[in-house]
Amino acid sequence: MRIEKSTSLLPEVKRGRKVQITVDGKPIEAFEGETVAAAMMASGFRVFRTTAKDKMPRGMYCGMGICFECLVTINGVKNVRACLTPVTDGMTVVTQEEVAA
Repeated sequence: MRIEKSTSLLPEVKRGRKVQITVDGKPIEAFEGETVAAAMMASGFRVFRTTAKDKMPRGMYCGMGICFECLVTINGVKNVRACLTPVTDGMTVVTQEEVAA
């Protein structure tokens, strides 16, 4: 869920141009300047990948690229950190299932 309007406690909400990305085959609304993780979270996606050994769900954790919990496949490139990658119009995102080595 995105903040839609300003209040006396929040500065004016300014967004980039509205774009569309696809996550697991579902088109979602995003805005230029926000990350893939932000767009996914705003659209209700909480699981970005599952672990290889226990099939445990992983999502956004640190939000700054340190933990690698938010790895997704973007435009066919695996293991991309969603929290660091800005959206681009037409981008295709796929949540990942890790493969055991």
